[in-house]
Amino acid sequence: MTDGSEAGVGFRSGIVALVGRPNVGKSTLMNRILEEKVSIVSRRPQTTRHRIQGIHTTDSYQMVFVDTPGIHQSERKLNRYMVATAVAALEGVDVVVLVVEALRWTAGEDAILERLEGLEAPVIAAVNKVDRVTPRGKLLPYLDQLQQRYPFAALVPIGARKGENVDALEGEMAARLPEGVPLFPEDQLTDKSLRFLVAELVREQLFHQLGQELPYATEVVVERFSEQDQRTRLQATILVEREGQKAIVLGRGGRRIKQIGTEARRSIQTLLDTSVHLDLFVRVQKGWTRDERALRELGYEE
Repeated sequence: MTDGSEAGVGFRSGIVALVGRPNVGKSTLMNRILEEKVSIVSRRPQTTRHRIQGIHTTDSYQMVFVDTPGIHQSERKLNRYMVATAVAALEGVDVVVLVVEALRWTAGEDAILERLEGLEAPVIAAVNKVDRVTPRGKLLPYLDQLQQRYPFAALVPIGARKGENVDALEGEMAARLPEGVPLFPEDQLTDKSLRFLVAELVREQLFHQLGQELPYATEVVVERFSEQDQRTRLQATILVEREGQKAIVLGRGGRRIKQIGTEARRSIQTLLDTSVHLDLFVRVQKGWTRDERALRELGYEE
């Protein structure tokens, strides 16, 4: 089935877009289904910046997930790019999964529903973080209200972090995929390059280890990626907007960037399944989050 020619009659294949507000669990859900870490996660909103495809293949179907940035309002050029990326991901997909947080509904969800109006693809509501709801009886009126807001093809309560009821959601998605051959080889997990995934794992540590706002002003560029003597050698540059931010990333005596590098290296070694040597540097690129040219050079394009 690697080239798609051996897919049997009844095999289903299609694109599934995961949409929702920032920090509702879209990346966690995709990683859980793939059983691999393709999209980085943190407890902070807007961690995902790019349209990331994850590919899940079984004997009877292939789902190509599009994990999108959270849809939100912002005037910053980088954030507007992220929202445009999320909205563009709805074009031509076969199934849309709106991920919402159990017992929460905001103006953000209302705005997303407006964008879903007129969409031909079926929309499934995945009600995430139900493991935090006690007693579970509180979910019933919330689900009733949800069904009245939009003609969802299905409502599925899930706990993406622990995998609760995710198999039921997967079944609902698979049933709505069109019949067809696989879009990707069965052993392919993502459309992103290893350089991209490595940069994302470093950026994940910036979200884990830095203050509330600073990670949003950072970007990671992998400058070197080579294999020598059964070891992968990496060199990456962390971009910031101001000198003061650079000092924070470095930390006193370089301690913080050393810790960032240590944790990122562990994740990268798991990804690559090999020994890794990682060198990190920090460079100031003033106002890059608001500079269209700089954003294009970094791979951000609407």
